[in-house]
Amino acid sequence: MIALFRKKYAPPGSAPGELIPLPVAPSTIVYCVVYDATAILHESRGVPDDPASLRPQGAILWLHFAGQPEVSELRRVGEALHLHPLALEDVMHQGQRPKLDHFDNHLFLEMGCLTQHEAHPVVDDFSLFLGQDFVVSVYYGSENLFAGVHARLVDASGRLRRCGTDRLAHALLDAVVDHAFPVLETLGERIEDLEAELLDHPGPDALRELHVLKREMLLIRRAVWPARDVLANLSRGDTPQIAEPTRIYFGDIYDHTVQIIELVESYRDMLAGMLDIYLSSVSNRQNEVMKVLTVIATIFIPLTFLVGVYGMNFSVNETSPWAMPELRADYGYPILWLVMLGIAGAMLLFFKRRRWF
Repeated sequence: MIALFRKKYAPPGSAPGELIPLPVAPSTIVYCVVYDATAILHESRGVPDDPASLRPQGAILWLHFAGQPEVSELRRVGEALHLHPLALEDVMHQGQRPKLDHFDNHLFLEMGCLTQHEAHPVVDDFSLFLGQDFVVSVYYGSENLFAGVHARLVDASGRLRRCGTDRLAHALLDAVVDHAFPVLETLGERIEDLEAELLDHPGPDALRELHVLKREMLLIRRAVWPARDVLANLSRGDTPQIAEPTRIYFGDIYDHTVQIIELVESYRDMLAGMLDIYLSSVSNRQNEVMKVLTVIATIFIPLTFLVGVYGMNFSVNETSPWAMPELRADYGYPILWLVMLGIAGAMLLFFKRRRWF
């Protein structure tokens, strides 16, 4: 069953910006990378004691949480980099609506990353803090989504290392958005298979799969649709953390988001029409069954009449002119069978010519 409401929130009455540990905290891996245009200056796992001290002049700090952050570690990072407590609270509470907040020394972005688990779509939370010389990212999914971004940073011939934090943020967001395409491709294949099944064998299993797909598309639409406005603000808004030459790259991510939304809307329209296909297929099958049964019943009506007439209990009467002569005929029984078969054949031929079956 798809959970339509999956937001984890603080208890009512909690102070704004208060970091409250969740009941179950899965293990989290923290990656810390410091680099400049020439080399990787520092790379380790775990949250440093003082993240701010790892940023020499001209260097960039990338701190990535793969999983749910521990409250103490997230608070230490927030204090060192002067991250707003309301943004830190949003990181801890999953299921947030995609949004973009501007603060004094950084911006905060929250959106969902579309992945799949056992061929079913799942929306994992992704949070991003972008400052002039640091990027802090949090991804709740289990996949190593940013392995390609790390490889681009390690590659000395790559351009990503020589760019600013805005290009690193672009690379992370690009990986998040583009990860939706293989998920939608799998959904498209499931929809095509379901359409063929509805046409050939409409049944309870197909109807159940149809409802599951409709709920999954609703979940995807809720995650993707607001992200379009967030990325539009990054590509067109006045954000000091993003240089003007980089905005065109965020515009490219925005175009991908629009394409994803168009696919989602197309799939939703197809699924909405499939319910009509299911009802039409079931109705057509019932009509075919009723047509066959009606033809059989119609054929047997005159035969039943003949059998009823000749099945009446009359004795052989030799004197009455109204007696049934067939009762005395030597071949009365086979003649009656030939008459009945002839009537049935004539009716079948008549129905066939009228295209009733």
